[in-house]
Amino acid sequence: LSNDIFVNALLKSGSCCVLVSEENEEPIIVPEKDAGRFCVCFDPLDGSSNIDCNVSTGTIFAVYEKKTPGKLGSVADVLRVGSDIVAAGYCMYGAATELVLCFKGQSVQRFALDPSLGEFVHTHSNVTFPSGGGKKIYSCNEGNFPYWDQPIKDAVTEFKAKKYALRYVGSMVSDVHRTILYGGVFVYPADSKSPKGKLRVLYEGFPMALLVECAGGKASTGMFTLAERTAATTHPLDSAGATDANDGSPHSGEALRHRLGTDRSKKPTPQPSAFISPCFCRRGA
Repeated sequence: LSNDIFVNALLKSGSCCVLVSEENEEPIIVPEKDAGRFCVCFDPLDGSSNIDCNVSTGTIFAVYEKKTPGKLGSVADVLRVGSDIVAAGYCMYGAATELVLCFKGQSVQRFALDPSLGEFVHTHSNVTFPSGGGKKIYSCNEGNFPYWDQPIKDAVTEFKAKKYALRYVGSMVSDVHRTILYGGVFVYPADSKSPKGKLRVLYEGFPMALLVECAGGKASTGMFTLAERTAATTHPLDSAGATDANDGSPHSGEALRHRLGTDRSKKPTPQPSAFISPCFCRRGA
């Protein structure tokens, strides 16, 4: 139902030429008579497995501007590098319905739905991570600890040693929203069960990366920023097997420790495994 609502609204908006939804196997090319200049990639209901227990869910979206000639859009318009996104945001459906969004290179804005008006009201401008780092929180599904590669285990063990508190909802929108407002780090590592990871870059990794970076944070796969990555298919995972741009060597979660500042003076040592670890955190955490 959520997917149908978003698809129908965007198809009739006159602003979109290509739609990529987590719920549709193939991208939707908007008919030329209704086509506009933007491409929208979205997860219509993030955290849907939590609906039955009334836990917060959300919607994540990323917007690209069409680059191919002609009015009709194509898949090439969305298979782009993350830094090409012009706008991104998410809605969170919880105690209140919030809309958080930003345009590339600009500040993050928060809105809250006023049911009496049926409109989103602007509540906070220039949203940033707390000065001084905020709360010491790490967020990950620690039930997967036995399946992570060793450097990821070491990083989480270090968080505990530094007295970080664990907070994990299981809905990416909720966990990243809390991380931006309170501070800390959100990590979703690949593991031996899902060696290609589970986050999709087009409508999860890329938009959240833009929001986190615009809020003064850092969004990384461990070896390079998510914004530097190019989507190869319309449903790419934040997959394993990526290589360091400098030496082409497969790398593991050791890069996570490097990115989090445990040893910024040294380049991460390539490891036999090639797990990528999406990480969203305050700069210098």
